[in-house]
Amino acid sequence: MVLESILNPIKAEDSPWNLFFYGMVFTSIAIPMSYWIFETHASLVMVFLTVFAALPLMYKTLKYEEKQDLVSNDEISLLRQHSKALASFMFFFIGMTLSFSVWYILLPESITQSIFNVQTHTILNINNNISGHSLQQVKLFGRIFFNNVKVLTFCLLFSFLYGSGAIFILTWNASVIGTAIGNFVRSNLASIANVVGWPKVGMYLHIISLGLLKYTLHGIPEILAYFIGGMAGGIISVAVIRHDFGTTRFEKIVLDSSDLIVISVALLLIAALIEVYVTPVIF
Repeated sequence: MVLESILNPIKAEDSPWNLFFYGMVFTSIAIPMSYWIFETHASLVMVFLTVFAALPLMYKTLKYEEKQDLVSNDEISLLRQHSKALASFMFFFIGMTLSFSVWYILLPESITQSIFNVQTHTILNINNNISGHSLQQVKLFGRIFFNNVKVLTFCLLFSFLYGSGAIFILTWNASVIGTAIGNFVRSNLASIANVVGWPKVGMYLHIISLGLLKYTLHGIPEILAYFIGGMAGGIISVAVIRHDFGTTRFEKIVLDSSDLIVISVALLLIAALIEVYVTPVIF
């Protein structure tokens, strides 16, 4: 595969910004191909095609991080090493999300409805749970937090069972967030255009910025938590494949992975607080 010769963990961690552009390229190839070949199922096929392109890098990175677990002697330096891989994955996720948003905004509405059909229904279901009363906010916070913990559990299991399976869940989340941002931007641009006309370029840029900010406030810590959980599960999976199970090396890897899981749960708690109590106040 050509992409395997271009991307490797060391290059990705040295230049994480490159992953931003790879994320945009992968999705920009997957979206038109999925619509062209599997029009009625494009919503899911584009996610799968993006995942297929990202799998080699994800798996190689997990193998590389598992080796670092055995080399590093203290948790601080190990977490610092893992942070390089996480930064690369986050840039990749942001690139995918931005690409999904741009495609949603630029494509004709009839094509958008077909390509982002499943994602749109998912967003509608999420929005139906939003309420404004303080008592309801407490319930909403609990629902969002435990739902995010459920997604984190899926990331752990997918990574443990399939090596780098968490990339599917994360790519799916990128498509949903990208659809939400694209819909927010398109809706507000349409309403403003009817009032002030297209010459007000500054207003349009302001709406685009609001759309990105609305979902990245809680989205960044939430997605970072999923990446951390996926890395934890993947590292354990690689250790089992290497037959390290039952050794002191395996115990060291499990200890490191446990630290990563605790960090990911803490990030999900922060993300839920922002989503329920901060974002509605601003937007």
